[in-house]
Amino acid sequence: METKIVLASSSPFRRQLLEKLGLDFICDSPDIDETALKNETPEKLVARLAQEKAKAVAARQPDALIIASDQCAVLDGNILGKPGDHQTAVQQLQAASGKKVLFLTSLVLFNAKTGNLQVEVCPFAVYFRTLTNAEIEGYLNSEQPYNCAGSFKSEGLGISLFQRLEGDDPNTLIGLPLIRLTAMFNNEGVSLY
Repeated sequence: METKIVLASSSPFRRQLLEKLGLDFICDSPDIDETALKNETPEKLVARLAQEKAKAVAARQPDALIIASDQCAVLDGNILGKPGDHQTAVQQLQAASGKKVLFLTSLVLFNAKTGNLQVEVCPFAVYFRTLTNAEIEGYLNSEQPYNCAGSFKSEGLGISLFQRLEGDDPNTLIGLPLIRLTAMFNNEGVSLY
C-alpha cells in the first residue's frame, strides 16, 4: 500500500517546493495559534510550531506521513515577522540593510500511524547589501512581499538585495529544507525513485 503524504501547510511556496520531489501529496492547513511563548527562543518557537502543525493535521489524517514546517527571520536577536504592509516592510529592509539576517526553518516529518516524529531546525543566513531608500521602495513596489518573513522573496527579485547567502540548502530560505526532508523520508522507508 502506498504511503499517504500530507503537507501541513497552506503556503503556495512550500507546495511548489515539495512538488520538486515528484511525490503525490495533498495539502491540509493546520490553522494553529502561532503566538510565541514567553521567553521562547526562535529555534524552540519554530520547532514547536512545526510539531503542533503536524499533530493538528494528524488528527484528521491518522494514516499519513505529515510534513510540517515553520520559519522565522532573526535580526539582531529579534524575530522579524511577516510585514503585512508597506511601511513595516520598509522598516524591516532598512533595519536589515548591510546586516546578516538568520532564517530558522523547522522541518517535521510525523508518521501519524506509528507516532515516529523527526524534527530539525535548519539555519540559513542572508547577508544584505547596504540598501538605499530608493532601492527599498523600488523593490517593494515591484514585488510587494508583504506576506514573507523579512520582507523579501529570495526566489524572485529579492535576490538582488543580497551580498551573499550561506546555508546547506537554498530551499530552506524559501521555507522547506528538501535535502533534510529527503533524509527523513529515507528514515521512513519512502523512496523518491
